[in-house]
Amino acid sequence: MFIPHTDAEREAMLQRTGVVNLEDLFQTVPVEHRFPTLNLPPGLTEMEAMNELQGLAWGNESTHDLISFLGAGAYNHYIPAAVDFILRRGEFYTAYTPYQPEVSQGTLQAIFEYQSLIAALTGMEVCNASHYDGATAVAEAVNMAYANFRGKRTKVLLSPTLHPQYIETVKTYTAGSNIALTACEMDPFSGPDALLPIIDIQTALVVVQYPDFLGRIFDYKALAEATHQAGALFCVTINPIALGLLTPPGEFGADIVTGEGQPLGIPLSYGGPYLGLFATKTEYVRKMAGRLVGETVDTRGQRAYVLTLTAREQHIRREKATSNICSNQGLMTLASAVYLSLLGKHGLKKVAELCYHKAHYAAMKIGDVKGFQVQTAHPFFNEFVVKCPKTVEEINSDLLEYGILGGYDLGEAFGPGMAKDMLVAVTEMNSREDIETLVEALEEVAHD
Repeated sequence: MFIPHTDAEREAMLQRTGVVNLEDLFQTVPVEHRFPTLNLPPGLTEMEAMNELQGLAWGNESTHDLISFLGAGAYNHYIPAAVDFILRRGEFYTAYTPYQPEVSQGTLQAIFEYQSLIAALTGMEVCNASHYDGATAVAEAVNMAYANFRGKRTKVLLSPTLHPQYIETVKTYTAGSNIALTACEMDPFSGPDALLPIIDIQTALVVVQYPDFLGRIFDYKALAEATHQAGALFCVTINPIALGLLTPPGEFGADIVTGEGQPLGIPLSYGGPYLGLFATKTEYVRKMAGRLVGETVDTRGQRAYVLTLTAREQHIRREKATSNICSNQGLMTLASAVYLSLLGKHGLKKVAELCYHKAHYAAMKIGDVKGFQVQTAHPFFNEFVVKCPKTVEEINSDLLEYGILGGYDLGEAFGPGMAKDMLVAVTEMNSREDIETLVEALEEVAHD
């Protein structure tokens, strides 16, 4: 450990604090825990340490090594090389928090372009920049709805087919408040009609997922109308790639759109950092958390960018801030903006079509395997549920022997009653040969 202070400096600090020696500062720590002896191996040179770490790294397997059919909120998509190249440019990589916005024109323009792209994708009027991930974006939507009604409406309906981790995050955010979360404990295979009878005048927000956690595509227009008739807000959590094919939520009545931006040019990265998408209508912008960049002209008539809403975490008292957005989101929003710009409208549609058609081909082939039954009867995007003859844990363990990363074990989210239900995800990265390899492997492991 390197401590930069000299002996004389340490002595001066001890005298100033009124203690004799360094050990006196730890008197409140129990003796048995005060100065533990660490059982560390002998020291290594830099070269030896690098070899050791490289050896450990070789023990890891990733989607570059395995054929992956695992999704459940984080997806293996192709990322164009230009995304990472632009992301690592010094002007973005080292200066992505506009604490002095008037001199951060490049950063502000990048955020503005991101906001514009997400607003166009979702069919909404404004978009912020941004949130930590899809889960916290949903939680911020709950907070925003509660603030919009000034606490007079306390009921929030979370669809049971909302991502289970999103539900848990919302529970954490609202713990200790008077917000009542309902519907999330219902049958996970239920559709939007199950929510209609429980919407009432106490409802502040109804949250659904599109496509839902099980990959199914529902028409939410009737639910949106019922929500608005009750005076509540309607929130749709999206898979942004799916909007290359599906109707944008803004066109069927969404007041708030949230989502996980990881599919938009962000690698899996062991679960983060990711990107929380958040878009809404202009009338709710004052209740929205996060930064909002706008475009204007300067005194010379030239285009300029500004922090349109600056009453945020670094500008006002912390207890009155509506959010605490971490600075790394500047890079994540940039990655998404570059990805969407490179693909364009037609490119995004092509990726969505590949995900859709490949998933349906996989479902058809798996459904023909003896012992496996595709459970998803509704239209679906790139994920579907398969009932397996053995537990998903056993199936996935066997699939690893074939170099395949199997689908998500729904028993982990919904309990042992669904231990044989696998959520299979297919993206443009899965070739026809990959799918047929999976089918052949399932035929063998089912009868082992």
